[in-house]
Amino acid sequence: MWSRREFLIAGGAATSIAALSGCGGSSMNSYERAASAIRAPLPSEPGLLDFVRFATLAPNSHNTQPWKFRLGADAIDILPDFSRRTPAVDPDDHHIFVTLGCAAENLLIAANASGRPADIRVETEETETRIQVSLGHAPARDQELCNAIPARQSTRSDYDGEDVGAEDLTQLRRAASMPGVQAIFLTERPKLEAVLEFIVQGNSAQMDDPAFVRELKSWIRFNAGSAIETGDGLFAKCSGNPALPTWAGRFLFDRVFTKEAENKKYTRQMRSSAGVVVFAAETDGPEGWIQVGRSFERFALQATVLGIRHAHMNMPIEVAELRPAFADWLGMPGRRPNLVIRFGRTAPMPMSMRRPVDDVIV
Repeated sequence: MWSRREFLIAGGAATSIAALSGCGGSSMNSYERAASAIRAPLPSEPGLLDFVRFATLAPNSHNTQPWKFRLGADAIDILPDFSRRTPAVDPDDHHIFVTLGCAAENLLIAANASGRPADIRVETEETETRIQVSLGHAPARDQELCNAIPARQSTRSDYDGEDVGAEDLTQLRRAASMPGVQAIFLTERPKLEAVLEFIVQGNSAQMDDPAFVRELKSWIRFNAGSAIETGDGLFAKCSGNPALPTWAGRFLFDRVFTKEAENKKYTRQMRSSAGVVVFAAETDGPEGWIQVGRSFERFALQATVLGIRHAHMNMPIEVAELRPAFADWLGMPGRRPNLVIRFGRTAPMPMSMRRPVDDVIV
């Protein structure tokens, strides 16, 4: 996304446009109320729909929310919604299955915290891969991580540039530890600069791809009204950009969303971060990708508990031509790194929207 400074340079009158068109305070108040309602605490005796609501607070690419939930007797199936796929950035639906893993882990944690311990299995029948979550009864646990679910966000802003302490890093490593997944933590500045080089290469390739830019633009919600109406997509203010009428946002996007500006932004953001963690499944396929999502979500929730923010920097793994070189640099030749996540401390940004629970039930 673009920066406020770049918007003002390109448009000059962006703030005036927003004020005149009603993209200001009252719309933002409505947005914040809607985002808060989605993140209300679980009731004292939650039902299956409450667990689904917490599952949908999981991170997902472009905020597409590519999931469906099928309810049974003390069971919930999580299925991919391929109607919400993003073929330019995710041609093999890798991100979709990582996202389903994140949602499954949220559901498991919420159920555990409510005295309904969950068992997760990945089932594949013919062409359908789904996650089957079975619920039981036992004393509540995982309360701290459950409380972090509505507070977690992908914070796409500059961080404070400070290191994360050794004790916090130990807790993050422990949270990310999961069978079938390798989590590589990088905190040394020379290594972070090397990762940044891959990020800039990947971003440059994506910015040179008209299909990628067109797809990204289609998922941007330039103002609160649009974000509330669709319940999905990347709301401009969640990245620190001004809210604008949709026509103005699209007009300015075409003029200020440039490779040079994006590379400068990502360089600044990376150099303000305390570290990067790269997640890689031992097996390449939907089941391994789901497991990566579960590992990442536990990392993200533990980071939230510790007051540590995170954001995706997936360019080195999204550009297929760059991915093998990145894997070689990581010391895993022939394997596929699945996620690149930066982390550090900063103030929160506005929360993203979610669709109503009824819209994701089949």
